[in-house]
Amino acid sequence: MTACDLCQLAGELAMEHGTDALSFARRAHLTFEAEGENDRAHIWYALSILLDDIAAKRLDPTRPVTIH
Repeated sequence: MTACDLCQLAGELAMEHGTDALSFARRAHLTFEAEGENDRAHIWYALSILLDDIAAKRLDPTRPVTIH
């Protein structure tokens, strides 16, 4: 999964679920981490960061992502 894929997924989750998407992502991160599913936990952690940025209007998921 690329950074662009993650950003697109975060944008879709935010559009569909609003601010609840951030809670979903945080809960999924903690659940997978507790179960030892580290790869899945990392994906959900990254999504939670993107969702937080979207909610705070620091990231516009409709625009291309630039990774520095």
